[in-house]
Amino acid sequence: MFDKRFRKPIYAIYGFVRFADEIVDTFHDHPKEILLNRFREDTYRAIEEKICLNPVLHAFQEVVNRYGIERELIEAFLLSMEMDLHHNSYGQSMYEQYIYGSAEVVGLMCLRVFCEGDQEMYERLKSPARSLGAAFQKINFLRDIRSDYDERGRIYFPGIDFTQFTNTDKAAIEKDIARDFEDSLVGIRQLPDGARLGVLLAYRYYTKLFDKIRKAPADKVTQERFRVNDGRKIVLLFSSALRNSLNML
Repeated sequence: MFDKRFRKPIYAIYGFVRFADEIVDTFHDHPKEILLNRFREDTYRAIEEKICLNPVLHAFQEVVNRYGIERELIEAFLLSMEMDLHHNSYGQSMYEQYIYGSAEVVGLMCLRVFCEGDQEMYERLKSPARSLGAAFQKINFLRDIRSDYDERGRIYFPGIDFTQFTNTDKAAIEKDIARDFEDSLVGIRQLPDGARLGVLLAYRYYTKLFDKIRKAPADKVTQERFRVNDGRKIVLLFSSALRNSLNML
């Protein structure tokens, strides 16, 4: 749904963050911390030398160097991945740090691409981009709350006991997510034409998933993984394209 000029840079960012996430979440029979540290070193070497024999990192360094993605964003992301190796629960400050590094900075990396060097646009849209990334990640946490707990022993939400997850707990989390979504929409409206439809479609997909989770009681959320079916995705695709073409966001 992105203009052709944006597709490969977004693929490259996704490839980079997915690779790191797989190291900490699926490389169970290997020394994860050593591999993540090596991945960090290889990333910065690739950016510095502007070449890498790892095709994922080579593609990423091209995007970093072309669009001026800050090292601070990359480091914040890698630190959040490292947190997954050492923490199974999070207080408020660590939770905010994790959300920033694992999600908000990814939105900012993408925004660097969409703005194509327009610093004024980037500064104007930074806050909405962070809010959208945060909303997506928090919904992921709610959707995957059982698998995170059962398979990895993790609970990301501060002060939450998975075994005693209540409707009150769920409502407080949902209020926070709704605020993030509200803050993000103003930014989506101001994105360049070639980027807006792709981001709008992701926004509408996640709000639809959020609606399904919000309608369910807490005990069902801890037992069932919610999804948006393929038929609904097709409807969202065409309706989003229509809204975007008519500027009805």
